Amino acid sequence: MTKTTIRLVEINDVKDFVNIVMKYDYDIDLISGRYAVDAKSIMGIFSLDLSRPIELTAHTDDADAFFKEIDKYIVK
Repeated sequence: MTKTTIRLVEINDVKDFVNIVMKYDYDIDLISGRYAVDAKSIMGIFSLDLSRPIELTAHTDDADAFFKEIDKYIVK
């Protein structure tokens, strides 16, 4: 399991992010406060508070390629 924090500001960010996530066959969750949603669900993501950073959990030990693709959304 690998974790990071992301920020999705605009609607197009969410669409692009979901398109990237769909390429990977392992589970990826987004957690905001007490809510957790599947990162492959665009409706689930829109149910989160996008004004705040979101915790991302990738259920794999080899998420390097995925994190490289979503680098522009990772909070540094």
